[in-house]
Amino acid sequence: MNGRELGQALRDGRRVYGTLIVSTSPRWCDAVRDLGLDLVFLDTEHTAIDRATLSWMCQAYRAMDVAPLVRIPSPDPYQACMVLDGGACGVVVPYVESAEQVRAIRGAVKLRPLKGRRLTDALSGSARLEPELADYLEARSAGSVLVINIESVPAMQALDEILAVPGIDAVLIGPHDLSVSLGIPEQYTHPRFDEAVRTILRKAREKDIGAGIHFSTGIEQEIAWARAGANLIMHGGDITLFRDAFRADRERFRSALGETAGEGEREDLVV
Repeated sequence: MNGRELGQALRDGRRVYGTLIVSTSPRWCDAVRDLGLDLVFLDTEHTAIDRATLSWMCQAYRAMDVAPLVRIPSPDPYQACMVLDGGACGVVVPYVESAEQVRAIRGAVKLRPLKGRRLTDALSGSARLEPELADYLEARSAGSVLVINIESVPAMQALDEILAVPGIDAVLIGPHDLSVSLGIPEQYTHPRFDEAVRTILRKAREKDIGAGIHFSTGIEQEIAWARAGANLIMHGGDITLFRDAFRADRERFRSALGETAGEGEREDLVV
């Protein structure tokens, strides 16, 4: 998918599939090519990927018709512009808690390259754009996807106002931070956590905005949330999927060879 196709699919409620990629090895493109993914999630909030490397990653995945979505380190419009200039098809904005933050990011993603006071006036509604300029900006940003991370109680409290800002293509729940903000850290089967996830999914889909959760600890739970309305399926990541597959294979070896945990390999050593 390209950015235009991805944004339309998210708003239409069609399911799209992606995974987190943080490895910067060029060989990952070959590994991803045949997975049938619609997008890759490239994270610069929690991983050290420099600007040049991020740009070639975006260009490589775009060439494969897999849309790169980049999570920026903070809700900063300038960072959003930077990753889009580098080739991202869209921006994932972390820890958003107010409609004001979303409006500022919308200006960077959906009204590029308008800047300065003219952008401020357009976002506030105090000045109307000339029809020719409005058409130009709409056409230019048609392939730029805006995804908002919802990952705290204050964000949930402001969710109606956040979702009312035009231009949002999807919300993506951050499960770890949300569970911490709810006061039940990493208790992903807790009824309050499940209720919070379902509330976010429902409210987003009622507004024809895509919705999903980046979850890595239980595919059955992901399926249940997809049935509840999640259509942005962001499953696992290169590190977590490798870790889980290796652990499963290791246990098969131990079982077949009659070993118990701790025999044949140190638990704290991976080479």
